[in-house]
Amino acid sequence: MTDLFTPFTLNNGVEIKNRLVVAPMTHFASNPDGTISDAERQFIGNRAQDFGLFITAATLVKHGGKSFMGEPEATSDAVLDSLRETANVIKNQGAKAILQLHHGGKKWNADINQGFDAIAPSDYVKPDNDASDNHSARAMTGAEVDEMIVAFARSAELALQAGFDGVEIHGANGYLIQQFVSGDSNTRTDKWGGDIHARTAFPLAVIQAVNEVKAKHNRPDFIVGYRFSPEEPEENGLTMADTFVLLDKLVEQPLQYLHISLWDFYNKARRGADTTKSRIEQIHDHIGGKLPLIGVGNLLSGADIRGAFETGFAEFIAVGKAVLMNPNLATLLKNNQDEQIATRLDLSQPEKYGYPPVLWHIQQNKPAFLPPVVGDENWQAVSV
Repeated sequence: MTDLFTPFTLNNGVEIKNRLVVAPMTHFASNPDGTISDAERQFIGNRAQDFGLFITAATLVKHGGKSFMGEPEATSDAVLDSLRETANVIKNQGAKAILQLHHGGKKWNADINQGFDAIAPSDYVKPDNDASDNHSARAMTGAEVDEMIVAFARSAELALQAGFDGVEIHGANGYLIQQFVSGDSNTRTDKWGGDIHARTAFPLAVIQAVNEVKAKHNRPDFIVGYRFSPEEPEENGLTMADTFVLLDKLVEQPLQYLHISLWDFYNKARRGADTTKSRIEQIHDHIGGKLPLIGVGNLLSGADIRGAFETGFAEFIAVGKAVLMNPNLATLLKNNQDEQIATRLDLSQPEKYGYPPVLWHIQQNKPAFLPPVVGDENWQAVSV
């Protein structure tokens, strides 16, 4: 099948109407208490039409772990009404609503987590020359690890109660769950650390706890996905070989999909696999059809999106920057109106895009991970 609008039935019997996914996008728009704001309502209010799945922005599971200003929360009953509204905004546009569950760990924003310690799998002291958004952090106690697993499960339960169709466990992009899997950030000697096989214990425990929520509520139709990053640049960081070990364990779990995080769909492997082939091709081959894979990565035009799907490297294609530039992207693709898909952002028309103010300000300063703008022909995506 090469048609993006072919339905797909997940292993729990839920049919997804097509292969298009709105990738989780940080919008910096929720209220300080993590509830939905007017700016967030506007941003998500018209971007899910004709998509199969809509994955929300990273949503906090436990206080003290925010990575972004304006990060939404799924931390207590106090935000249940807000979560319910978010789910309804998405579902009323016809897409399945998936809440992404997140904790930043050492990728932690000190300004918005005042009163909390930065925590990580192991003690971490940020080098003076480290320009990343990591922070010095202390190792979590065994009790804190257990509490964190409960927090992910509780957030999944809130999502279920709010009417979301499922959750995505955020095990990618260097955040807390990936920090447990990585040999660079996890040097623990208890049951949560060790070799790559042992370091998968934390994500597997989170998956188990989330699925216990499904069982408790007798909701086999509730979707549980897992997002992962395949490699890290650090000497002791994740390699493709490590990721293959993780995948071998993930495909045996009661998951409905896997979601690879890539800056570019066609990035080649660096370590632990064939460096002449793309990461996604080798990962898809390794999964061997046991779970569907969502692919993503700098797909801007209709030809980009259709071409990525036609490779057969992923059962679903997720788009982020293209949706930032085209709120009606899936409708244009459905109607074969690819020539109307914008591949550059016009900064002179802010009203066209409905961005929250902070996101628009960031776009004007144009970090490379945001869409290209009209007049900047030298723009290129970050490649990692």
